[in-house]
Amino acid sequence: MTAQQTITVIPPGVALTGQVSPPGSKSITNRALLLAALAKGTSRLDGALKSDDTRHMSNALRQMGVVIEEPDDTTFVVTSTGQLQVPEAPLFLGNAGTAVRFLTAAVATVEGDVTLDGDHYMQKRPIGPLLAALRAGGVDVHSATGCPPVQVKGTGRLQAQRFEIDGGLSSQYVSALLMVAACGTAPIDVALTGKDIGARGYVDLTLACMRAFGAQVEQVDEVTWRVHPTGYVAGDYFIEPDASAATYLWAAQALTGGRIDLGVADDAFTQPDAAAQAYIAQFPNMPAVINGSQMQDAIPTLAVLAAFNRTPVRFVELANLRVKECDRVAALDDGLNAIRPGLSTVEGDDLLVHADPALAGTTVDALIDTHSDHRIAMCFALAGLKVAGIRIQDPLCVGKTYPRYWDALASLGVTYQ
Repeated sequence: MTAQQTITVIPPGVALTGQVSPPGSKSITNRALLLAALAKGTSRLDGALKSDDTRHMSNALRQMGVVIEEPDDTTFVVTSTGQLQVPEAPLFLGNAGTAVRFLTAAVATVEGDVTLDGDHYMQKRPIGPLLAALRAGGVDVHSATGCPPVQVKGTGRLQAQRFEIDGGLSSQYVSALLMVAACGTAPIDVALTGKDIGARGYVDLTLACMRAFGAQVEQVDEVTWRVHPTGYVAGDYFIEPDASAATYLWAAQALTGGRIDLGVADDAFTQPDAAAQAYIAQFPNMPAVINGSQMQDAIPTLAVLAAFNRTPVRFVELANLRVKECDRVAALDDGLNAIRPGLSTVEGDDLLVHADPALAGTTVDALIDTHSDHRIAMCFALAGLKVAGIRIQDPLCVGKTYPRYWDALASLGVTYQ
């Protein structure tokens, strides 16, 4: 199957029931891989995600001298000296945003020059605010475009005393600075220049992971963390299932009136996207306004679900979705209108979905351009559970975070053509 091929979901016409175990959290896996690589000794990461994004992270760490073994499909065993080495070639990180942003900060600890690059999508994704924060902290870092490729000239020591960052565009910038700050020669303050931060819950995930690997972090005030120069300690770490992946299964259950056992309680997730479950549970009476700022990766799922809601839904504060793997606001709008013209409109950074329950049971001729974005492919597959004729381009792009997505739906009785 190539990027030019398509997959069409055949509406099952029955409630989807069964058991599906979501993959491990991509967000936590890539944090844990990096922190284990910065720790001296051997760490075992269980429940991990094996996907394109985590493969890019693990391969980059291997290029910098870290030994990473994979004894099974959900485990990484990471052995490191605690010091990343100069890679022989540029680090190619595909379109893995966490890998690029986290490693851009982390390689400041390398003694030598490191280049980080990605695919043509990544080369359009902004990283300027993170570079400016690193530069102000004394790190020699450069990008010609404000996007990858990025060149970092590391000195082997991180001597910054303070990093300041506007976290409004991406919480990943904040997380990147927090994680590297534990490798400093003295305490480092990481401070937000404003109180707004995209998906603050992901910073909480970062802090929890850092502490699990021995970091000492204190919150000085509402917008400042002080990270002590402890470095990291190797250890065993369990990675919870991916809440973003779970949203597709929750929505499939809601759309078909089924029951899908994820093997984990809905309230057991600590990731921000788990907040979407409360909205999915209200279907087909979802609220008129849903704020997407703190559960960004769940918005595509909710937007497609909203197409079948009884009343329109306005999604607000979606600016961060425009700088994901693609402009997801535009991609969602295009896909929804391909299903039925006028099904959605964009007003600034708001997406207004004009719900139409009568769509269920209809047949359309809708080709969904995924822009090679895994979340666009997976969310529009949900529409195919209720509407015939929805063709998903580049279906294998789901490999970025959920390689077995199509198999998971098939295990519930969904068929394709």
